[in-house]
Amino acid sequence: MKKSFIIFMSFAVGVMAANIYYAQPILSLLANSLGIRPDAAGLVMTLTQVGYGLGVFFVVPLGDLVENKKLILTMIGITIVAEILLGASQSLVPYFMATILVGLGASAVQVIVPYTTHLYDKSQRGHVIGSLMSGLMLGIMFSRPLASLLTDLVSLHAVFYFSAIMMAIVFWRLSSILPERKPEPTNLKYGQLIWSMKEMLMKTPTLQRRALYQACMFGAFCFFWTTAPMMLVNSAFQFTQKGVAIFALAGLAGAIAAPYAGKLADRGWSKQATFIAFLVGIISFSINHFVVAGSTLWLIVLVISANLLDAGVSAHLVLGQRAIFMIDPKNQSRLNGLYLVIVNMGGAFGSAFGGWAYLHGGWGFSSLLGLVFPLVAMLLFLSEKLVGYKEQH
Repeated sequence: MKKSFIIFMSFAVGVMAANIYYAQPILSLLANSLGIRPDAAGLVMTLTQVGYGLGVFFVVPLGDLVENKKLILTMIGITIVAEILLGASQSLVPYFMATILVGLGASAVQVIVPYTTHLYDKSQRGHVIGSLMSGLMLGIMFSRPLASLLTDLVSLHAVFYFSAIMMAIVFWRLSSILPERKPEPTNLKYGQLIWSMKEMLMKTPTLQRRALYQACMFGAFCFFWTTAPMMLVNSAFQFTQKGVAIFALAGLAGAIAAPYAGKLADRGWSKQATFIAFLVGIISFSINHFVVAGSTLWLIVLVISANLLDAGVSAHLVLGQRAIFMIDPKNQSRLNGLYLVIVNMGGAFGSAFGGWAYLHGGWGFSSLLGLVFPLVAMLLFLSEKLVGYKEQH
């Protein structure tokens, strides 16, 4: 495959993933607009992630059953409609319904990842996944400042109309460049396909562990990026939406770390890379407790913290997906669906818990609780030797 194909697929993944995070830096404004209590603002992000979870559990497994190109384009079409609804919605119920649909449609990312990986040799898959995850992290990184800037310069709902336009461009381009991919023939019906995932989960230790690890890391990620914008607006610096937008650019290390993590895994250093990813996550929250809040040094440390966390989260996302894609090529979509459902549960918990933690205990309390997420991941990882676990290849 041409290099330009991977570049565009990485771009497409980033544009799709951005849909999940546009609301994150403007949660308090959205809560105001919809009449939601400030301490429940995280519910907007939680519902998006619920929709995403439904998509990866009930739609992504269809990649093992139906032609992949049609599935991807259909899900992108759903996202376009949902973004237009978000832009037009003025009341709570239709907004929440559209939010769930956005998450559902955005799960197309997790059809694209195994679909693209399947086109390459096993020796290259870590690097391919890393490239795609680099695009995903860039999409997430730019979604937050873009949402803040468009809100500040145009209107609260401008970013949703912008997203609909971007998704329409991706739809048009993918419809012409994607090769068809029909999964291997199977006698399973849709209900049997979904039910078979229960046995996969119970009998696949690699899936169980990698999913739990990333659920903890993604929970930390969503916890941080839900609380940090709230804290910056209310800090001594009194950030505006433009200020939050500039801060949200912190996270470039996440995009840089992803392809390197994939290369390390391809060379057989997956365990060492996993340990480093969790250690970086622990350090990212820990360093916030060694500086005085409100100082210039504190702001610099916060930027470092954001970069470290994004690097650790994106690195393990690549390591985890590469590990499960090596298990059984015929079942990649279902394995990936299960992986992402569990990961998304961690993210939904982090988003919902983050807003509550900040409003009831401030930044010091929040960053202390955030530390628990990567710490649990590290403890689970270190338990592998105690239980005699060896990762499948």
